[in-house]
Amino acid sequence: MASLLRRRSLILLGLVLMSLAAGPASSQTPTRGHGAEARDMQLVGHDDLQGRSAYQPTIHKQGGRFIAYVGHHGGQARNPLTGTDEDNGTSVVDVTDPARPRYLVHIPGAPGGSEQGGAQMARVCDRQGKTYLLRTLGNAVPNSGHEVWEVTDPTKPRKASTVVSGLTSTHKNWWECDTGIAYLISGDLAKADPLQVGPSGWRTGRMTKIYDLSDPAKPVFVRDFGLAGQEPGSTGPVTIAQGVHGPTVVGNRVYFAYGTSADGALQIVDRQKLLDGPKEPTAANLNAPEISRLYMAPNWGGHTAFPVLGMTIGDWAPNTKGNVRDFVVLVSEAIANECREFRHATFMVDITTETRPFSVATFQVPESSGNFCRRGGRFGPHSSSESFAPIFYKKLVFIAYFNGGVRAMDIRNPYAPRDAAFYIPATTERTAERCVTNGTRTCKVAIQTNNVEADERGFVYLADRANTGLHIVKLSGEAAKISGGN
Repeated sequence: MASLLRRRSLILLGLVLMSLAAGPASSQTPTRGHGAEARDMQLVGHDDLQGRSAYQPTIHKQGGRFIAYVGHHGGQARNPLTGTDEDNGTSVVDVTDPARPRYLVHIPGAPGGSEQGGAQMARVCDRQGKTYLLRTLGNAVPNSGHEVWEVTDPTKPRKASTVVSGLTSTHKNWWECDTGIAYLISGDLAKADPLQVGPSGWRTGRMTKIYDLSDPAKPVFVRDFGLAGQEPGSTGPVTIAQGVHGPTVVGNRVYFAYGTSADGALQIVDRQKLLDGPKEPTAANLNAPEISRLYMAPNWGGHTAFPVLGMTIGDWAPNTKGNVRDFVVLVSEAIANECREFRHATFMVDITTETRPFSVATFQVPESSGNFCRRGGRFGPHSSSESFAPIFYKKLVFIAYFNGGVRAMDIRNPYAPRDAAFYIPATTERTAERCVTNGTRTCKVAIQTNNVEADERGFVYLADRANTGLHIVKLSGEAAKISGGN
């Protein structure tokens, strides 16, 4: 009997060890940093993205496949598929089976460090029966720009065109897949300091260059756009010198976020007037398509402006007026490690009356819930998801919260948003340190969830700034019931 019990114990121990060995590396306790934490959200799959610092994930359905295109900050890493060191660019990952993501190819980007090289943005559209990737090339050095790659076969990317080059500070684009109009965020032409006037005369770190990419191989320039007071030849104080961070387009409206992390603003623009109006960048022409502008408090900026339109307010159903409202989710970016700055937040802006936008609620993650300011790296919001997938739209918006992971913000009552679920990935051996100096320099290892996106199937994708890769999660428990998922 004792021998039989011993054999059963050994078999049970072996099964336990086998199950531990089979689990994903990111679910195990790391030797440095921290483990995973979650509430009503669970890990489905992970790819380390070759250890590259990640910015923007875009998930695109191509036939029966789902492909993730992930833009990277500058830097360099070994590509095991080619056996060579390559400048960080764009990772292409098949996520059709989210539990087993398959890395397909890396498209190298511009040389340089985290703030100079890479190819941070990735937007994907189907045009003329083919699939195209629009991406930035480089960030804050002269001769960066924007380019298009054909990725109809995602394993064989082919450069289709250079849209524009000779720029600085390229960043967060938007591409209308139905019309082909692209809004390219860029600094001035070939100037070394993005806050100094360059050859084209724009007086801002970033402005918008609009191109018609209906034929991605033949870009057509439409116009330059910014705030009055930023244009060439203007004088006096510069209006939001940091400039625009990025737009979102819905119907005949363009929602621009300015300032990123300070002195921010939300601008609502009439798209038709923007595209069809006079193009010369005079103050009058720049003001003409503007519907309204909301200035934020000086210590907050506009990183992402995500519109959530036509929301029925359940508690307001008995009211005879005003129970259907329009909103913009406006995110201010945390930028300093270990909370050495103002606390940043996400704002619900009521835009039902477009000419009078008004902030009506704030979403924050309490620092005390995880002692986040002492964990290392940044704590606070960076951006929101930008998915209009019906499974989540008007219900949940996902906020990238750096060392707070991804937060599922329940917006069903937009006047009182709440934290419905979260997932903080575990660090790995690849996770890079984040440092601060206060007399002495100290460094810590912490996850830095940078941008998030969701797909129509209900999966959420987390891109990590600290080289930890792409995490794929899904809702569970009570949070899953909000979206109608399992």
